[in-house]
Amino acid sequence: MGQEEQVEQSRMTVTELHEFLRRPPSGFSVESNPLCTVVRGDPDNSLLLADPCDTSAGGSVVFHGSLGRCVKVRNLWQYSDFRRSLVSKNIFMLVTMRTPESAEFAKRYVVCLRGADPMVRWHIEAGLDWTISSVAGESYNVEVDLTDTLRTWADRNMAGTRAEWLDASFTLKYHTDALFDLSHWLGFSKRKFKLRLYWGGSPLLAEKCDWMPPPGKPRGRKPNDDLKAC
Repeated sequence: MGQEEQVEQSRMTVTELHEFLRRPPSGFSVESNPLCTVVRGDPDNSLLLADPCDTSAGGSVVFHGSLGRCVKVRNLWQYSDFRRSLVSKNIFMLVTMRTPESAEFAKRYVVCLRGADPMVRWHIEAGLDWTISSVAGESYNVEVDLTDTLRTWADRNMAGTRAEWLDASFTLKYHTDALFDLSHWLGFSKRKFKLRLYWGGSPLLAEKCDWMPPPGKPRGRKPNDDLKAC
């Protein structure tokens, strides 16, 4: 395994759900009962953004303490706390993969994203900063999408598989009690940026939204490309 590939794997790992439950990572425990399987993580080091899911055996899997794929905050303190968690902890998400050949058969995977990794941290902070600077009102929704990163991972690790990824994102909703936040109420404060951790490629994110330069270079717009809302 080359040094570059080792760095890539340190940024993100993808594990089939059944393997994750059979051999949970350090800091996790799995408890099973007739009704469901409960996964518990270390809240000091892990940020769980996974919704409950059903299994083929008829039970369900619940991630204890998970915030779910949609996180709502109401003030700057809650926002700052969630943002710090994103860029300092390991982010765990539950995603679904299926192929055109067997659309009715889907596999679930647990994605672990290392929020403290310098590249991951930079992408998240840049995307959130862009969101704040691009909305007119106080309230907004921003979706962070990992689909492209998972496609790249599948190309590397599932050769010949045309993988389609579902639920590969999470949404932050910053909703204040402002009654006259017309931009939000009219639906103009929705944003989306793609978290692209390209292997050997360009670290672009926010497709059709804004252009963000690699770390260490001045920020600016991509030439001849106006800022757009997704």
